[in-house]
Amino acid sequence: MSTWTGIGRSEIGLVRATNQDAFASIDSLCLWAVADGMGGHAGGEVAAQTAITTITSQAESTADSLRRGHCSPPEFLTDLTTQAHNAILRRAKRDSKLKGMGTTVVMLLVETQPAPTAHIIHLGDSRAYLFRSGTLTPLTRDHTLIEKYLDRGILTPQAARTHPERHVLTQALGVSSPIQPSVSSHRLYRNDLLFLCSDGLTKMLEDDEICAVCRCAEGDPGRTCDELIHESLSRGGADNVTVVVVAAR
Repeated sequence: MSTWTGIGRSEIGLVRATNQDAFASIDSLCLWAVADGMGGHAGGEVAAQTAITTITSQAESTADSLRRGHCSPPEFLTDLTTQAHNAILRRAKRDSKLKGMGTTVVMLLVETQPAPTAHIIHLGDSRAYLFRSGTLTPLTRDHTLIEKYLDRGILTPQAARTHPERHVLTQALGVSSPIQPSVSSHRLYRNDLLFLCSDGLTKMLEDDEICAVCRCAEGDPGRTCDELIHESLSRGGADNVTVVVVAAR
């Protein structure tokens, strides 16, 4: 049986004064997460850290229910998302300065038996990707106004890339009520590479450019993570950038 492990890195970038991204890499539970906060100078950082801290503590305290089959992986992830959402709301209620804070979240849970399967949940525009046999496949669709416009045929993909509302979210922890996370499951194979990222990466690189970086890294998780971060910064580092790369070993 393969063991899946993650390598994560977060950088402030070259423009922002603070890092409002956060991530968790919990190899023992085959669980990884990225959050990208919003809501003023302090709010975004607090929201992202609250989400990741809550996800980590809740996952560790409720993992037995998953191991014993008392809940499915999608149910487990949905509960973690709900707990993080409620924790952010409680924190904002206690401190008026944090009112309106929120965060994106994307989580990956790898189920190793009976066949390796990636279970993904997300809110907002932090993303999950699969790199397999030289091909990059997005595993999430952004919860943004632009995606709604694309669905309705109001915009072309070319126009969407530079639209002024391209980063306006329709879903996020702490601000959407009720939250409606998207959940999906995907069969995995031995040499697959999965990664989660904040939009600090995807603002700087298009998917074909991300794919080119992954190919150059030749399937090495640490190198893939470092090269994606490096390339984002070399393009201007306009935002905080976080990448978590997961692979079997």
